[in-house]
Amino acid sequence: MKKTISTMIALALTATVLVAQETKPAAPAASADPIVIAAGDITIRQSEFESALKTLPEQYQQYAMGPGKKQFAEDFLRMKMLASAGMKAGLDKSPDVVQQLALMRENLVANAQLQKIEDNIKLTDEDLKKVYDANKNQYEQVKARHILIAFKGSPAAQEGKPELTEEQAKAKAEELRKQIVAGTAKFEDLAQKESDDVGSGSRGGDLGEFNRGQMVPEFEKAAFEAKVGDVTPVVRTQFGYHIIKVDAHGSTPFDQVKPVIERNERQTRLQAALEKMKADAKATFNDTYFTPAPAPATPPTTPPATPNQ
Repeated sequence: MKKTISTMIALALTATVLVAQETKPAAPAASADPIVIAAGDITIRQSEFESALKTLPEQYQQYAMGPGKKQFAEDFLRMKMLASAGMKAGLDKSPDVVQQLALMRENLVANAQLQKIEDNIKLTDEDLKKVYDANKNQYEQVKARHILIAFKGSPAAQEGKPELTEEQAKAKAEELRKQIVAGTAKFEDLAQKESDDVGSGSRGGDLGEFNRGQMVPEFEKAAFEAKVGDVTPVVRTQFGYHIIKVDAHGSTPFDQVKPVIERNERQTRLQAALEKMKADAKATFNDTYFTPAPAPATPPTTPPATPNQ
């Protein structure tokens, strides 16, 4: 954490200096804004220090405002002292520094404009419900059980159990399915006794509820296509051969996924606004400059033959 915060000080200092140059707010009364750091001709008041803290990324602020506050102060003072020495040496007039400061200033203003655009994106519950309804298949759920028969090399193969070839594992899964369909054995009992997924097997094969994208594709397809009460044909995945029984179909409630939908829709609309800005400006790129140069030819592995004299 110490190294990470130190790397953020330059950004914090630059942001503080640039914002101060732009806004120059009236300074608080000295009694309300005490000096918290002093070194030579450098003084740092509480308001300046706390402004610098707030320029840190949110994930670092809590640490820097708590147990890392003194460490941040040490780093901030070091930056101020170096900046002061550099300015006295005229380095702030260096073309490279001037160019980088201009770029940082533009970046700060660009981020402020980006935030303004995002703040102007208004999303109602009705808007979000329309997105939910249009993508309802993404929120489908299945409650299912399974029995897994692993083959040799499977990540689910159980240590100490006889290794099965793919053919043997498939034949065993087919035999277990026949017993379940014929009613001569209960799914839950076979899951507890035979399944190589010992976690769900101890619960009679119960996997609970899952959404699309949570299972491997072959398993997901079979489970979502099956009707309630169905025992699917044997399904092969990288883990082995599965027998799947579907207990219920449903959907994740809107209120449960609303925050995710809002975050995604806000990002989608923000990206659309940025693309429109670029289109309206009729942006062009120099294809000659931006086209990657062809890769160099692979050198021959053997030297060319010496020509005859």
